[in-house]
Amino acid sequence: MRRRKDRNKELPVLEQVEMISFAAEGKSMGKVNEKVVFVPLTVPGDVVDIQLTRSRASFAEGNAIRFHKKSDLRIEPKCEHFGQCGGCKWQMIDYQLQLEAKQNQVLENFQHLGNFEFPEHLRIVPSQKIFYYRNKLEFTFSNRKWLTNYDKSLEFAEQNMDGVGFHLPKMFDRILNIENCYLQQDPSNAIRLSIRDFAIQNKISFYSARRQEGYMRNLIIRTASTGDLMVIVVVGFDEAEFLDKILNHLSAQFPQITSLMYVINTNLNDTINGMSVVLFKGNPYIMERMEDIQFRVGPVSFYQTNSEQAFEMYKIARDFAQLSGNETVYDLYTGTGTIANFIAHKAKKVIGIEYVKEAIDDAKLNSKINAIDNTLFFVGDMVKVLTPEFVQENGKPDVIITDPPRAGMHEKVIEQLLKMEAGKIVYISCNPATQVRDINLLKSKYKTRKVQPLDMFPQTHHVENIVLLELI
Repeated sequence: MRRRKDRNKELPVLEQVEMISFAAEGKSMGKVNEKVVFVPLTVPGDVVDIQLTRSRASFAEGNAIRFHKKSDLRIEPKCEHFGQCGGCKWQMIDYQLQLEAKQNQVLENFQHLGNFEFPEHLRIVPSQKIFYYRNKLEFTFSNRKWLTNYDKSLEFAEQNMDGVGFHLPKMFDRILNIENCYLQQDPSNAIRLSIRDFAIQNKISFYSARRQEGYMRNLIIRTASTGDLMVIVVVGFDEAEFLDKILNHLSAQFPQITSLMYVINTNLNDTINGMSVVLFKGNPYIMERMEDIQFRVGPVSFYQTNSEQAFEMYKIARDFAQLSGNETVYDLYTGTGTIANFIAHKAKKVIGIEYVKEAIDDAKLNSKINAIDNTLFFVGDMVKVLTPEFVQENGKPDVIITDPPRAGMHEKVIEQLLKMEAGKIVYISCNPATQVRDINLLKSKYKTRKVQPLDMFPQTHHVENIVLLELI
C-alpha cells in the first residue's frame, strides 16, 4: 500500500487497501497502519484505491475510486441504477450474506456496548420478499436530471434534462431519472414513467430546486396488500388546465387507482405534512389488513413500509408480551396505533402515546373502524406526558411496548420506566446501538430475556431488533 495525492483533486488517496469486514451504515472496513478506513459500496475481499473524504485520529472515510480486485462475495446487482441511486446499497451481495451481516451487527452491538448478559444465539427473521417489498415510494421531478445516457448528436444545452426519480446522494438539486425501480410492485413503475412522458409531451415544466420554480414537483405512490392503490401528484402552483390534464390522464390509463389526490405545494421544501391534500377521484384513503384488523391509511399517515415484515414484527412483539387478556399495556411512540390496535383484543386496556396529533387521530379512527373499545390514545411529548400523575390516572402498566425513533428513548422516559416497574418491556428498535444504550440504563431493574433481529429492508444495511426485558 502506498499513499499518494490525486493531482486533480488534491485529496489524499490510499492505494490497494483490502476491505476486511462489514461495518456500520452498510460500509466495509479496511486498515491502513492500524487506522480503520470505512468505504461504502465495497465488500470484504475487495482491494481498492480510496479517495479519503474524512480523516480523524482513529478512523477515516472515503470512496473507492479504483478496484484492483473484486471480492468473490460479490454478485451482479439486479438494478441498472445500482451505484448511482442512494438506495439498495447491498444489491451486490447475496441475500443470505446480507442477513448474516445484519445479524452480526446486532450481536456486535450487544457484545461491545452491552454491559449485561443476553441470549447470544440469534437467528434473524428474513423478509419473504427481497424486491418489490415497499408499500410507499416518493419520487421527485427535476429539470436537472443526472445525465446517464448522453446524446452526443446534441449540444449540452439541447439535452432533455427533465426527469423523475430519486435525489442523488448529497445533491439537493439533482435527481437520478429512474427507468425501473425494484422496490415497489407494479403498476408503480408504469405510473411514474407514464406521468413523466405525458408531462414532457405536453410541455409541462419540471421543478427547479435552484430557481424554486416549475410545475411538476413530486409523485407519491402507496400500495396495500388489499389491492388498494393511492397516487398523490404534487405540483408547484395552481394551474387548473395542467392539473386536469395530468389527473385525467392517470385516471384513464390506470383505472386500478382507488385514491387519486393532488397537493399544490408553493413552499420551498417537499414535505406535504400540514398541507391540503385534495381528492380528485376515489377514496381519501387506502385500507390495509393484519389478521382480522383493518387499518385506514391516509395520504400522510405513517404505516410501516414493508407490510408483510411489519406483520411478522408485531406478532413477535405480541408473543414476547405473552398477554392473557388481563393486562394494562402502554404502547409508547404508538404512531398511528398499529401495534396498540393489533394487540388490543389480547389485553384489558392499551394506552398509546405519540407526539404527532394527526397520527393519534388515525389511531383513534382505526380503533373505531375495528370496534375496539379498550384503547386510549394521548398526544404530546413523551417526557411531558409520561409522568407519575399520568400513571396514577391511567393505571400502572403490566407490559410496556416501546418503539422509539432511531435516537432511542430520552433519559427521563427511561427514569419513568424504572419507576413504573412494569413486569415486561418489549423494546422494538431500528437502531441496535441506541437500543443497547437504553437497555444499559434499565439493567438495574431489568434482565434481557430474548433478542430477535428482523430484516425489514432487504438490499440495505438497516435491521430491526425486538428485545424482551423482564423485571428482576
